[in-house]
Amino acid sequence: MNNRADNIPKAPAIGVNVKRQRLEQKMSLDKLADASGVSKAMLSQIESAKVNPTIATMWKIAHALKVDFNLLLKGKGDRVRKFEINRHEDLTTLDADEEGVHINVLSPITMAEDLELYILTFQPGSILTSSPHYPDTEEFLTVLEGNIEVSAGKNVTVLKKNDVLIYQCDVNHSIKNLSPKESKVYLVVRFAKKK
Repeated sequence: MNNRADNIPKAPAIGVNVKRQRLEQKMSLDKLADASGVSKAMLSQIESAKVNPTIATMWKIAHALKVDFNLLLKGKGDRVRKFEINRHEDLTTLDADEEGVHINVLSPITMAEDLELYILTFQPGSILTSSPHYPDTEEFLTVLEGNIEVSAGKNVTVLKKNDVLIYQCDVNHSIKNLSPKESKVYLVVRFAKKK
């Protein structure tokens, strides 16, 4: 007698697929737990095939790993390629505490304290002062218009249009407009990886 259960295909190796993707991305269980909202204990049980996760749980894991849902179910599929548009009218803009400094935030909130992108506009004589960031954090500054002075700890320099400065900003630092007209800079802040 033919048992219908014999015709049911074997369950997919979901745990193996999750672990493979996590390791390929050099992501710890802790990091995946933080990114997905799924506990480390549950992730460990999924990877060792001790539990069958719900679709909602797998959806969270797939989103955190930035992979197609089918890649975790079947081991086949594509990684989700980032193509995120931030329209000018949707960008966060704010004025700094210091008068005459306007900040356009180019990076999405999801990149905060990882890689942050800014356009800073300075009115004549204005200055932006900052406290130290996390240890080993760096800023990459490109002057788009005008002349500015950058101070980072004991280091001070004057930059003109198209000059680029890379400096550690884990010390008190400042950017000042020396030009009699508006100055503008493109600033990238790269935070050191937390250990």
